[in-house]
Amino acid sequence: MPKERRKRSVSAEVLIRLTAVSCFLAIAAVPLSAQNRPGRTASKTNAVSLMEAKAAFDTACASCHGLDARGGERGPDLVSRSEVVRKTDAELRKILTDGKTSAGMPSFASYAPAKLSALVDYLRSLQGGSKMPPLPGDPPRGKALFFGKAKCAECHMISGQGGFFGLDLTSYATRMGADDIRSVIVNPNKDLDPRRGLVTVILADSTTLSGIARNEDNFSLQLQTPDGVFHLLNKSDIKDLTYTGRSAMPSDYGTILSSGELDDLVSYLLWTSRSASVRKAQSNREDRDEE
Repeated sequence: MPKERRKRSVSAEVLIRLTAVSCFLAIAAVPLSAQNRPGRTASKTNAVSLMEAKAAFDTACASCHGLDARGGERGPDLVSRSEVVRKTDAELRKILTDGKTSAGMPSFASYAPAKLSALVDYLRSLQGGSKMPPLPGDPPRGKALFFGKAKCAECHMISGQGGFFGLDLTSYATRMGADDIRSVIVNPNKDLDPRRGLVTVILADSTTLSGIARNEDNFSLQLQTPDGVFHLLNKSDIKDLTYTGRSAMPSDYGTILSSGELDDLVSYLLWTSRSASVRKAQSNREDRDEE
């Protein structure tokens, strides 16, 4: 190949790489904690959901920067770069709209304003806050475990799906760290208030029931058994009432799940809670905008 032609080829390759690296470099996910920073404007995602924004991100950005925006083969990590963390929502949307041709970033002016705002919110949710550590595992794999092998959904609900014998875990991990959640999963009986654990009741006719006390007063006990049935019992009919001090949650997850699977399950709970927080903040902003 002639020397001059080879130089042009190398220059073209460099330009392509620069374009891939700079694409979305200036619109990296800003931490959720920055949402209250002075100068940040409220985004209006309206009918455009974060899931739709995720699809847009997956199509436009993930091939270079990875599905979690933490870097890929052709693009850098967009989560923790200080030069973009300081930008406001308005600045990010302007960059998306105008592009940065000198840096090789294309314009996304063809996106509707609501879609641009949703994309900014989704990028922020990916970062999850500047002080939050990265997720220890893979949320999609954790979701598969939650509804599959781990059988969490038999008792717990997330985003309207699952059982209702246990806690609704949609926002459970909002104020928890990965280690705290993992500890609860592998050792559910640690520091458990006995009155919040399993209760065993023996009735006067020798019927035995075991479940969780949902309500109790001096005269009655409302007991929910694992099949979901609520039993309203008169205490005069109860021969024996025992608070076992044990959680209804299995205590063998530390052996039936590998360390990697636990990380994935923890990541799904963290991701779900962070996403719920983003949706709540988004809803609050929209409510204020309508006033």
